[in-house]
Amino acid sequence: MELEQCVNFVLTKAQNSVQQLFKAELSPYGITPGQYGVLKCLWDQNGLTAKQLAERLCLDSSTITGILDRMENKGLINRYHDVRDRRALCVMISKAGLALQEPVTEAIVNANKKALHNFNEEQSEVLKKMLTELNSHL
Repeated sequence: MELEQCVNFVLTKAQNSVQQLFKAELSPYGITPGQYGVLKCLWDQNGLTAKQLAERLCLDSSTITGILDRMENKGLINRYHDVRDRRALCVMISKAGLALQEPVTEAIVNANKKALHNFNEEQSEVLKKMLTELNSHL
């Protein structure tokens, strides 16, 4: 099999391209694509635990801890012990993190448009559906 025909190679190459595009779109706001994922989760449901965030974002505990450390240092989030379980840390979005919601959401919409600019709306939906199915079957 040719390297360019290997699913892993093609997906990795596409992921790297998309990751660089998203990094560029988010850089004016001082956040990374991983930090955007955390912010999006907290904009949707503030007060999630670090474990819940890791599960939602498909990250391991050491990776989410590093992301949360950097976000806390930037003043985007605060962590508190969960009153129901002192071993768990609740993550709360700060005012600075909340202030990023509108401009960062716009940047993400623009990044998605750029990433999918060669596809019409139907093709874009089919691509996302196929990738979702691929993820659910592995």
